Amino acid sequence: MTVTVHVPLGERAYDVRIGAGLIGRAGAEIAPLLRRPKVWIVTEERVASLHLAALQAGLQAGGVDSAALILPPGEGTKSWPNLIRVVEWWLSEKVERRDVVVAFGGGVIGDLVGFAAAILRRGVRFVQLPTSLLAQVDSSVGGKTGINTEHGKNLVGSFHQPSLVLADIDVLGTLAPRDFLAGYGEVAKYGLLGDAGFFGWLEENGPALAAGDAALRAEAVRRSVQMKADIVVRDETEQGDRALLNLGHTFCHALEAATGYSDRLLHGEGVAIGCALAFELSARLGLCAQEDPSRVRAHLAGMGMKRDLADIPGDLPDADGLLALMAQDKKVVDGQLRFILARGIGDAFVTGDVPVEAVRAVLAEALATP
Repeated sequence: MTVTVHVPLGERAYDVRIGAGLIGRAGAEIAPLLRRPKVWIVTEERVASLHLAALQAGLQAGGVDSAALILPPGEGTKSWPNLIRVVEWWLSEKVERRDVVVAFGGGVIGDLVGFAAAILRRGVRFVQLPTSLLAQVDSSVGGKTGINTEHGKNLVGSFHQPSLVLADIDVLGTLAPRDFLAGYGEVAKYGLLGDAGFFGWLEENGPALAAGDAALRAEAVRRSVQMKADIVVRDETEQGDRALLNLGHTFCHALEAATGYSDRLLHGEGVAIGCALAFELSARLGLCAQEDPSRVRAHLAGMGMKRDLADIPGDLPDADGLLALMAQDKKVVDGQLRFILARGIGDAFVTGDVPVEAVRAVLAEALATP
């Protein structure tokens, strides 16, 4: 069964379709968007080896031809050289402004391809086919695209909405357990930021979901996507409410920079640790109950996830070093960091009124905890 979440953004509106077997039906799903029966797929090596043949067969079954460019895996792919490579490939393939290109992979591929599509001929349409849990629940929806630079993560990019998102639940079964749980960090974030009932549902169903229950996985993706869609419609370009989706991310991005955007820390793992730190900071400031950070960490622990700085292998900068990395965050406004804090589970808010000493104390305490 396929369920659809509609993202009503006027002329930029689109559907997110969630269900099993969507890769095999990709041609029928995408064909209504096309002016000519061909698409250009950008993917990465791991996804290509597992799923590219199935996607191209699914497209062909719907009468859609395809060509594919295969990039290296990993966060380092979101770079200037690969942005140039993708755009130049499309130009050499004579991709026209009315054509459709396809991002087939996790968040790295979705962000890179979405940005390349935004700048090719001043904007071509693209379809997201997210293959990771993180991409299905978060990065494939909402139109944020971009690349990393030596100065930090996602500092160059644009808002460019997809024309369609196809979230095939079947591909989640091919994820390594660590990659699945990293994506689950973003799922838990949705409950923590705006839906205490959903977080309770995750506490009850998370272990079965991780163990492979397809119906639970589809429901977790649907609820996450619906929450994100509702927020994006209220605030498409992150002037206000959309910043709530960055719960945990101010800490996360600093930790990713500190670990060199490497496999030492996956993005979703950083989000999970960041959410725990955000609740720790909220409790320290007297905003939420002392029990809330413990509940967050207990759920992450029960899922077998990273939840503390001590869970990150290797050395980290001291508290001042991490604060310096936070200062490069996109959420800095007039030189002041904005944090997403919480009055309780399911009740997050955005604030710039956070004493830096409180942040330093939380980081120092976390770094000292074995």
